This record gives sequence, structure tokens and C-alpha cells, in this order.
Amino acid sequence: MTYRLAQLTIARLAGFVLRLRVTGAERMPAGAVIVVANHESMLDPFFLAAAFRRPLRFVTKGELFVGPLGWLLERLGGIRIVRGRGDLAALARAEQALRGGHAVMLFPQGTTIPHGERPWLRGAARLARATGAPILPVAIVDSEKALRSVRVKVGFPSVKVLVGEPIAVEPGPSTIAEAKALTARARDAVEGLRASHRASFARR
Repeated sequence: MTYRLAQLTIARLAGFVLRLRVTGAERMPAGAVIVVANHESMLDPFFLAAAFRRPLRFVTKGELFVGPLGWLLERLGGIRIVRGRGDLAALARAEQALRGGHAVMLFPQGTTIPHGERPWLRGAARLARATGAPILPVAIVDSEKALRSVRVKVGFPSVKVLVGEPIAVEPGPSTIAEAKALTARARDAVEGLRASHRASFARR
């Protein structure tokens, strides 16, 4: 109930203030699924919550689990992760959520702060191999124009959420090579959605 109320509130605000547009939301499968997306703004989790009717269990940095915000994140099903040290306990909690049929959301880049290419981490791929849950690639477009992290800038763009086709994954042991390959496949799917949107916009 808490999640649904928050979701409806966010969806109305995002639709009215930022003209949120969602394409391909019907591609969200039932049952366990790992949602992955690019991460350009601190507002990205709100846009994703508004984009899908299904509740998303966000894997969220542990620094946010303090005070009233921490209480709210717990109520919304957030999965706390300590970044930078390979938090196996967090991955175990995410795996448990997937085995319970939930949709788990990860930002493989880990941060919105630009530094080099911000390579995608392999956690989503490891979870997919461990559980056999498909990976749903999602591209978020122009969210950094709504709220940029570095040299903070606030705007009111039309934000787009583009949902790709689920990537089927066979369960099994995850070697480093396999995790890298699956991570690259998911990243390429997200970047393909963004490139397709840019090409479509350029043709107008």
C-alpha cells in the first residue's frame, strides 16, 4: 500500500511537471525480473517507479538508509547495499527477492557522478545467472536535464523511459567471463535504445 501510494503520487507529479513519457512498459514480464538502466540523475528511481505498475525493489546505496528516508526506503522494499566492497549480503537479499518473484532494480553504473565511462558493474549479471531471471533493459533519456548531480542544475524537460525486450538468461554458475559478456549485452541493449531515440529525434 505504501509503495502504490508513493507510486501514484510520483507518477502524477512526473507526468504533469516533467511530461514523463514511457514507451514499452508492456514488455515488463511477470515474475522474477532484473531491471537495469543507465543512471544520469538522482531522480532516476522516481521516473522508473512511475513508469511501471509493478513494484520495484531498488538496490540502493546504504548511505541513504538513515532517518526518515531510511524508514521510507525500508517500507518501499529497498535493498541496502554498501558500495565499493562487493557487498555479498546485499546480493543475497536481492537474490532472495528474485526467488520470491519480485522485480529487482539495479543501476549497474552505480553513480550519477561522471568519471570516465562509468563502467557497468556485474551484479545484475551475477543475479541473473544465479536465478535464471531475465534482464529488462531500460533507457532513461534527459533525466539529467531535470536534476544534474555535478554543478547542480534543475530544469523541466520531457523525460523519456524506453523499455527494451527482456533478455532471457539460463541459470548456472557465473564465471567472470560470462558475467562480463552478459553485462555487456545488457549495456548494449540500453545504449541501443538511447541511440535509437536520438536517431528518431534527429529525423524530425
